[in-house]
Amino acid sequence: MMPHPNGIVIHPDAEIGPNCLFFQQVTIGTGPLPGTPVIQGHVDIGAGAKVLGGVRIGAHARIGANAVVINDIPDNATAVGIPAVVRKKE
Repeated sequence: MMPHPNGIVIHPDAEIGPNCLFFQQVTIGTGPLPGTPVIQGHVDIGAGAKVLGGVRIGAHARIGANAVVINDIPDNATAVGIPAVVRKKE
């Protein structure tokens, strides 16, 4: 779901699970790790966030606004910052 689909960029090789929520200005693309992101189901990605390279975002994870994800994020975690780090795991 993209409630504000302005400026969203998704690499054609990225894998995205069901029921994800992407806000405006999100980028899903290549980065420091080889490959493209794998985003599991029910992931929320805040406005302006970047998910770059061959990272895995676990199911039910949340990525904060303007975060830059360059490492894997586990299931049910909340990640924020540049580079993004897990601040909360449920």
